[in-house]
Amino acid sequence: MMMIVGGAIAGLLFGLGLLISGLAHPDKVQAFLDLSGNWDPSLAFVMGGAIMVGLLPFTLAKKGKIKPISGATLQLPKRTDIDKKLLIGSGLFGVGWGLVGYCPGPVLVSFGAGIGMAWWFLPAMIVGILIQRQFFK
Repeated sequence: MMMIVGGAIAGLLFGLGLLISGLAHPDKVQAFLDLSGNWDPSLAFVMGGAIMVGLLPFTLAKKGKIKPISGATLQLPKRTDIDKKLLIGSGLFGVGWGLVGYCPGPVLVSFGAGIGMAWWFLPAMIVGILIQRQFFK
């Protein structure tokens, strides 16, 4: 029960952070990605802040010095190689993020808040995930 409540609180805080920071608004994301046009650097501060908050806990967790308070087993990635699937996937992610201004977390928040074209993008994203799972089975 504690994991469900903790997960719900973390999800709520994450969603509120996305809304407040502007990451749930595709126009703001696209302005951040448009370096040659009307560039909006404000999201760089949001990302930098997130990196600073997560750097110490992830470093300590990777070294096995801290454990999740829920008692769950922490599963961090072990692979460090760069393969074709990683390059293709990250390329598709970047193109989609740049064209539409959404990535998975913010599109869920935008969908719930009725922002932008999330009502169209979320189903398309789910179809893409299902196709990918079938393709790499």
